Amino acid sequence: MAVRATRFIVWGVALLVVAALVYALQPQPLQANIVSIGIGPLRVTLEEEGETRVRDRFMVSAPLAGRVLRIGLEPGDPVTANETILATFLPVDPTLLDARTRAEVEARVRAAEAASGRAEVERGRARTELEFAELDLERYQHLDASALISKEQLDSAQLRASIAADLLRSTEFAVSNARYELEVAQASLLQARGLRDGDTITLRSPIDGVVLQRLRQSEAIVPAGEPLMEIADPSQLEIVSDYLSTDAVRIKPGQPVLIEQWGGDRSLAGLVRRVEPYGFTKVSALGVEEQRVNVIIDFEDIREAWEALGDGYRVEVRVIIWEEADVPKVPTSSLFREGDAWAVYRVNLDTAVLTRVEIGQRNGLEAQIIAGLAAGDRVIAYPSDAIADGVTVVARE
Repeated sequence: MAVRATRFIVWGVALLVVAALVYALQPQPLQANIVSIGIGPLRVTLEEEGETRVRDRFMVSAPLAGRVLRIGLEPGDPVTANETILATFLPVDPTLLDARTRAEVEARVRAAEAASGRAEVERGRARTELEFAELDLERYQHLDASALISKEQLDSAQLRASIAADLLRSTEFAVSNARYELEVAQASLLQARGLRDGDTITLRSPIDGVVLQRLRQSEAIVPAGEPLMEIADPSQLEIVSDYLSTDAVRIKPGQPVLIEQWGGDRSLAGLVRRVEPYGFTKVSALGVEEQRVNVIIDFEDIREAWEALGDGYRVEVRVIIWEEADVPKVPTSSLFREGDAWAVYRVNLDTAVLTRVEIGQRNGLEAQIIAGLAAGDRVIAYPSDAIADGVTVVARE
């Protein structure tokens, strides 16, 4: 009996050893990051650095050769159209000019008068176009309230009204510019006809705004055309961002923009106003030549939200080129190329199954699933080289 009991013990130990060896030699499940396919919002943006700039800047120059008196205005000082004196001149040796030069100056005055009149006409036409665009927008808003038009039609009407308003502001600036050029030409004509000793010429601001830069402060003799200061209206601020040409073709006027990293505590809203039709070559920080295209962006937030920004400030912009509220999506980290198609490892009963998928829009984190997966399916994020079709996997804790 003792011998038989000993034999049973030996056989039992041997079976346990064999079972342990079989278990040790079996492949162990691989740990993997497993995520579920969800339905939610997806936004595709194009990001780039940008710089603020005033839409219409005005370079004030000496209308004629002479002594400019000391300029007391400082950068940031407000100026009022036709009131604020920007500079005062004492012409140097004003003498009568010959008949030919005097005729040229008079012709320049007539050309400036014609340009001023033409600018007035353009402003009137722009004002009429704005009134029509606003009436058209009002009609579309009534139709939208009754669900008779699509959202795209309402957005187009809003964009036309915004463009018409921008055009009116531009023509108003053109009128101010033409009037200033007329004053300069008239000052030159005054010099051509001769001034009495001690007569001065004052240069007044053509627009309401602030002084951006003061290029000359002290009293000095300056030639005609010498830049003195730069003025602009800071409320007419825009953003220019140079995008790669391959990205610029995907950007359209009217697309929304997120303005970030500008120094405030929240993102600002913007709108693409124009994609310039020409590109230029720019050398990147890595020394690579790139084709870039300027994209012009307007602020959509109220003035108080971004009034701390000035001309030449750095910002980051994200143009939203596509956005949907409810789409099936998968992390881009789970996607990889399988031949000419995209694929993922779908987890079916703890087994990795190679599955080809068709994707739509995508950003840096998520991609839209068109076909191949359904909401609730589980996939492996960050699949390693050890993962293959048919491999047993377990979720990593």
